[in-house]
Amino acid sequence: MFVSDCLGVSDHGNLTIGGRDTVELAQTFGTPLYVMDEDQIRRNCRSYKRSIDDFYGGRGRVLYASKAFCCKAVCRIVDEEGLGLDVVSGAELYTALAAGFPAGRIYFHGNNKTPEELSEAVRSGVGYIVVDNVYELEVLGQIAQSAGFGGKTGKRVNILFRIKPGIDAHTHDFVKTGCIDSKFGFALETGEAYEAIKKAVVMDSVNLSGIHCHIGSQIFDIEPFQLAAKVMLELMARVKNELGFVIEQLNLGGGFGIKYLPEHDPVGYDQYMMLVSETVKDTCKALGIDTPYILIEPGRSVVGPAGITLYKVGGIKDIPGVRTYVSVDGGMADNPRYALYKSEYEMLIAGRAAEPKTRVVTVAGRCCESGDLLGENVPLQEPRVGDTLAVLATGAYNYSMASNYNRLPRPAVVMVAGGEARVVIRRESYEDIIRNDL
Repeated sequence: MFVSDCLGVSDHGNLTIGGRDTVELAQTFGTPLYVMDEDQIRRNCRSYKRSIDDFYGGRGRVLYASKAFCCKAVCRIVDEEGLGLDVVSGAELYTALAAGFPAGRIYFHGNNKTPEELSEAVRSGVGYIVVDNVYELEVLGQIAQSAGFGGKTGKRVNILFRIKPGIDAHTHDFVKTGCIDSKFGFALETGEAYEAIKKAVVMDSVNLSGIHCHIGSQIFDIEPFQLAAKVMLELMARVKNELGFVIEQLNLGGGFGIKYLPEHDPVGYDQYMMLVSETVKDTCKALGIDTPYILIEPGRSVVGPAGITLYKVGGIKDIPGVRTYVSVDGGMADNPRYALYKSEYEMLIAGRAAEPKTRVVTVAGRCCESGDLLGENVPLQEPRVGDTLAVLATGAYNYSMASNYNRLPRPAVVMVAGGEARVVIRRESYEDIIRNDL
């Protein structure tokens, strides 16, 4: 019935998440409110982990892409489920370490890591640093040497190179990251990637453990992933044949699409893993190389379907012959994705979840900005002032992209597990907003 398995309808006709009544949650914790189903997050983690075990014989690891939603509670869940963690900033690394996440299972990405962030990663014992460019490789080499790596110790900092495989992922231009015209990674077409590999294999302070690619986000097709895997394996074979160096890990990135609207039909995790694993194994056999240790980086697909956002309906403005605006007490400050990408969501009146959607409206936020909309041409039950509006599948890239525009406090995050609800991120107060003002 809904885009997420963790949603349902109560005996009173109210939307539920993880068995909890969302209207009651809104009344108890206030709005706007992010609500996450912990049990669904854990099920998603286990599904990915099981697929690695089934299709790669356990020779691989799932890394949760924490940029989708990063907080200490999620880091702890991911750790308990045995996954690794992908971080892309010093603050995400700090959050993970503060949550007690094992540093050795952390992969540190990013296209412009600062020397300070690289130093902290080395000091913390981060498992792997994904190097994005030659400048970063040189800076990291110097930091590693200063920290005692290389030379007589023989210890090295483990790295991967981010490679642009030149694959068009058929997604929004803003979230295509695998083509040559991208700020991320080393290009294959120009020979940049191969030259960087030649440079790294002779450095005594770093160990080139693997290569990484990420072709985009919210991808429904399997073929781009298969093509990317083939291209990356061909590079690994070339390095082995020409340099005599074996690259042990292949990180195929993330970008797996989720169901935002009822008509969306994403590929199942198991089907994706099965088909891509067949490509990997067949290509390795044809190239005469061993199957590498496989890494994948799901983020959105782990937490996105497990989250919703609850709002309170305020003013309803009907412009005859034009449109009806339904205003809510949040907006682009807590979900900028419609303003950025025209990202569409399924929405409903939480207190009448089982009723038919008889109206088509524009859902507007409260920011002083004409573009502050959460959706246009949105099917909705008849809206009333004071209703609780639910926006579904907001577990990824909503809290993590939230801002204090118009000095609006960021909402609280509530986690539901086993039918119990707890606050995992407190709602910001006005005092929090001015805390750093002088």
